[in-house]
Amino acid sequence: MELRHLKYFVAVAEELHFSRAAERVGIAQPPFSQQIKSLEEEVGAPLLLRTKRRVELTAAGQAFLPEARKVLAQAEHALNRARHAARGEVGQLVVGFVSSAVYGRFASLFGLMRARHPEVALVLQDLTSEEQVEAMEAHQLDVGLVRPPLLAAETLTFRVIGREPLMAALPEAHPLAKQKRLKLTALAGESFLLVPRQLGPGFYDQIIGLCARAGFTPRVVQEARTTATIVSLIAGGMGVSIVPASMQSLRRDGILYRPLDPPAASDLAVMWHPHDASPVLRSFLEVVWEVAGDRPAVARR
Repeated sequence: MELRHLKYFVAVAEELHFSRAAERVGIAQPPFSQQIKSLEEEVGAPLLLRTKRRVELTAAGQAFLPEARKVLAQAEHALNRARHAARGEVGQLVVGFVSSAVYGRFASLFGLMRARHPEVALVLQDLTSEEQVEAMEAHQLDVGLVRPPLLAAETLTFRVIGREPLMAALPEAHPLAKQKRLKLTALAGESFLLVPRQLGPGFYDQIIGLCARAGFTPRVVQEARTTATIVSLIAGGMGVSIVPASMQSLRRDGILYRPLDPPAASDLAVMWHPHDASPVLRSFLEVVWEVAGDRPAVARR
């Protein structure tokens, strides 16, 4: 029994006329009638009563019709699911992200992906950049939002999707908060809060390098695994730090942000396996390019 046999039977059962049913499915009446006869032979019972004036369903045909419709509907559903999967519209995607990625311009990224592809299940994991690299190399992550440069394997692909200024983050009552812009040399004697180097060596080294060019080594008194935690600790008066400008979107009382002089910037990049041909990954990257405004260039590792 083939799906076309069921399709032909449903057509004639609904039309109750062989010529109209044959025209509906797009074949000539003689082969159409032969296909119906073959189906009845396979069933082992007549499904239709034919006279010169009318066509009627037999008891077997009446029982067969709803089941045939179910099979055809299920086949259509399977076909649509396969097509949606091929277009990256269904499935699951495990996404890693640094905490600062969910603020600023890219705050809408996950919501847009969910709105655009509601049948794609996003599994979101808040991880540092280096943790994402390790997870991706272990094939526990499909795509990641990281801050380069990274000590990453050459097997991974990176694209910069945004660049934002770095800001000095200060307790609201700090004497330096009165200044509109801050020279890094003004922070030389301050207590710094940073993400540990082992969790984000690229960003950590960038901060240390900025301070070194300003003529000092920052005195790190506290470390925390996310920039969001550091911002909260600064609001509590624990010290100062240098953070991406998007962190201003994290509303916290007791903290102020000031531009650096000279200016400095941090990149946000998307990372994935270059040989991953998943349609779901492709759909996610298309949303990333849309939010970023263009298909970006290769990022520095």
